[in-house]
Amino acid sequence: MIDFEKGDGLVPVIIQDVQTLEVLMLGYMNEEAWEKTQKEEKVTFYSRSKNRLWTKGEESGNFLWMKNFHIDCDQDTILIKVQPAGPTCHTGSRSCFTTDYGNNFIAELERIIQQRYEFPTQESYVNHLRDKGLNKIAQKVGEEAVETVIAALAQSDKEFVDETSDLIFHLLVLLREKGFSLETIAKNLEERHK
Repeated sequence: MIDFEKGDGLVPVIIQDVQTLEVLMLGYMNEEAWEKTQKEEKVTFYSRSKNRLWTKGEESGNFLWMKNFHIDCDQDTILIKVQPAGPTCHTGSRSCFTTDYGNNFIAELERIIQQRYEFPTQESYVNHLRDKGLNKIAQKVGEEAVETVIAALAQSDKEFVDETSDLIFHLLVLLREKGFSLETIAKNLEERHK
């Protein structure tokens, strides 16, 4: 149960990318905005400047599709994990915060590979691999793994980083081909760590 009374009818809402876990923005909701968000699964805020409900993306089409949510321990803040349908910030940036993408790009790359699977195009390297089938994708991962080992032992740091990048990319394609995600692997590693 969310306590809307603490903040005079409004609670802060942290928006986080469900895949990359990047914090995208902060907004506020009243009870009506929260109910609408749950019903439509599109994030709707209460705009303090417009003094009305405001569905993110209502003009741009860059909706925030709610995937899940969490209420904090005091029941007065909401964390909503979303699938953004484009840039979140009105400036055109993916986030309202100017943070480095860094580690999050691997998760973004996983999303790009997913999009290539869902919307295949002739010029896509992912589709080229996919057309060759599971055996070829698995073989490519093996080749990239060997090249990574060779680069680690006998080549420059740049070549090692390049080969490692190739390995991770092809491994992401193999995961998608087998129907798994980075989340599956992360949960497995977490469980094995216990």
